[in-house]
This record gives sequence, structure tokens and C-alpha cells, in this order.
Amino acid sequence: MAMAMALLRRLSSPLNHPTRPFITPLCYKSSLPDEAVYEKEKPGVTWPKQLNAPLEVVDPEIADIIEHEKARQWKGLELIPSENFTSVSVMQAVGSVMTNKYSEGYPGARYYGGNEYIDMAESLCQKRALEAFRLDPAKWGVNVQPLSGSPANFQVYTALLKPHDRIMALDLPHGGHLSHGYQTDTKKISAVSIFFETMPYRLNESTGYIDYEQMEKSATLFRPKLIVAGASAYSRLYDYAFIRKVCDKQKAVLLADMAHISGLVAAGVVPSPFDYADVVTTTTHKSLRGPRGAMIFFRKGVKVLYDYEDKINQAVFPGLQGGPHNHTITGLAVALKQATTPEYRAYQEQVLRNCFKFAEALGEMGYDLVSGGTENHLVLVNLKNKGIDGSRVEKVLEAVHIASNKNTVPGDVSAMVPGGIRMGNSSFPFRV
Repeated sequence: MAMAMALLRRLSSPLNHPTRPFITPLCYKSSLPDEAVYEKEKPGVTWPKQLNAPLEVVDPEIADIIEHEKARQWKGLELIPSENFTSVSVMQAVGSVMTNKYSEGYPGARYYGGNEYIDMAESLCQKRALEAFRLDPAKWGVNVQPLSGSPANFQVYTALLKPHDRIMALDLPHGGHLSHGYQTDTKKISAVSIFFETMPYRLNESTGYIDYEQMEKSATLFRPKLIVAGASAYSRLYDYAFIRKVCDKQKAVLLADMAHISGLVAAGVVPSPFDYADVVTTTTHKSLRGPRGAMIFFRKGVKVLYDYEDKINQAVFPGLQGGPHNHTITGLAVALKQATTPEYRAYQEQVLRNCFKFAEALGEMGYDLVSGGTENHLVLVNLKNKGIDGSRVEKVLEAVHIASNKNTVPGDVSAMVPGGIRMGNSSFPFRV
């Protein structure tokens, strides 16, 4: 009992107690007492020295790798459309003491104590997410705990569908994403296609645009429970209104995966899916320019169809995740605040201008662009008329410090030796 009381007195001592480590700048301070305190109070205890030492002292090999990667990013051109340069303030938040806390559950309903500030950070992140996309909190909710985009999509499927329910999404070789349920004639590549029945819609290969008429016909025959409007390598805008009509006819959920274009949507420089979708997912590190994470937005309201909130939250935790990454959520809150500024809109406008000019220049040099151009931040080049594959072009560009990525185009049979290359412009405005 005496020892317990002594501990309580120690914990409740004034803020000028010598073990206080939390001073500005918070992000770069250890959450542990410094070495001098232990030398004075507990002679012979040496472990705090390692925990408080900088990275270059503790692990020079990793520090060297990081410095080389930093040099690579700034020496070359980053043309991979799923990559971006996040801000120093976001990285400071991600590297803060928020990484130390475990917090299974949701704000106000945690399975661990000591989460009052974690709750504040997550609630603020949710508020800013709705504000960034100009959403009414009475009509929309958001879960900011998904660890990345593919799990976020799977969480939506498991929340709103039963096993072996049917999903339609853009085919991978035509610009779709693995997490939308890709399978070949002989193998189910994505786990989504194992637990659900999937059917692709495709591009009109003569135009490079989504074949909406054929999509509607396929949906009439397939009768999907959910249709995904979203892509990984599609340079045109989605006709959300048309897909909404198809979903209404089939009584299907419309899931908009805006992972690639969410930054453009937040800035208001491309059409928003929120006017038509039931659920919207996005990663947070691509055009949105935040840390590596994901969000799930869902409709709320009196309509019977909109009983999404509890189902989606339960699918995220405890359904498919444990404790959230609080440092990522905190960094995301910072990025979402930035996304509401005039400077952010100006940046996204410049991204589009750069990409339009880039596509124009490629066309003038005789390169075949899928769909003939672009309306967002990326271009997809079909290299077949050049007699070379995307894999070799990626390697050649990498040799001259240009990062791009090989990508399938309509008609391809191999993802490892595809006929195209995908390039984006989100990082171009930083090359000043």
C-alpha cells in the first residue's frame, strides 16, 4: 500500500517534474524520460540511452537507406500516379507519440483506457474528412481507421454483402484494380473473387472509354448486388449518374472507389461521386497527399437502404482489424486540413494543366494514349505500336532517374509483361 501511494504521489507531481519530456517540438521528442534522469535516479540503467538516441546513431544502416531514398525521390522524376510527396507537417504527425497508443474501438467506446487525446484526434479527423469533401454530417459518415485501400474495399463488401453475392467492377486489364475482384479464366487472383462472385465490365476498345451500354446489358443478366465505379489506370471521368441508374434498376449498392482522384475531388476540379454513390472509399496518400491509409464514407439518413454505419464500422473493427494506426489518423487529419485551403486547390489545378500538356506532347510524338487523352492526373500509354512492352520501358526510364510503372492495356494477357505504361503528374508541381 505504501508503495502504491508513493507511486501515485510521483505520478501526480507538478508539471515541472524532471522526467517531463513533452516540450516543443513534440514530434521529435521521445515519450520516455531522458538519459540524464535515469543516471541520477537509477544508476546503472542504460536502456534509455538507446531509446532516446537519434536514428543515425541507433541504426546507421537504416538511416543511410532513408537518405538514399530521399535523394532518389528528389534527384529524379516521380511519374507513378499512385505516389505523391506528403508534407513535412504530415510526416511530423505520423512520426509522433501517437504511434505509442493502443485504442481498439471508436471514439467514446474504446477497449483501453487513456484514449482521451486519441479520441480527440480521430474525431477531428472525421470532421475534417467530411469538410474536405463538403459533406453534410447528417447525411454522411466516415470511418478513418482502414489501414489501406484494398482492406477498405473488402470491409465494404463484407459489411454490405453476403458470401457469394455478386459484384461488378472494371476489368483489371482495362484499368480496374485487384481489390475489385479480378480473376482470369483459370484462377481467382483477388481474394474478393474467392468470397464473392465477380463479373467485369470493360472499355470499348475502339474508343478507350468505358462501354456503359454493355455494362448495363451485363448488369441486367448478372444482377449484381454491388457495382464498383473506380479504377487504377483509367484516364477519363466516370459517368456516375449513368451507373446510379443501373444500380437503381438492379437494386444494387453503388461503391465509388476514388482512391486515385480523391485529391482532385476534394479540390473541386473533377466531378464528385458523392452526389450518386451510396459508399465511397479512398486511399489517402495518392492525389490526396496524406499518409498511407484509407477512408470509407457512407450515406446516413432515413432511407431503409442506408443502414450502413453500424455494418461498416463493425466490418472494420472488430471484423477485419484490431487497433487503428493512430499516428496515421493524426497525420491524415493534418492532410485533410490542408485539402481545404486555396493553395491546395491551386496545386490540383496545376496537376491537371500539367497532365493535359503531358498527354498532348506524348500524342504529338506518336504515342498511342488509351482513350486518346486524359481528364485527370494520369495517362495510360499503349506501347504496342512501338514494338516494345511496358516492362522494358519502365526499366529504361528508371535508368535515367524517371520512375513510372508498367501497366496492362486492353488485349494484354500478362501483367508482368504488359503492353502499356502508366504515368501521373501529382508530383510535378513540386519540381520548382
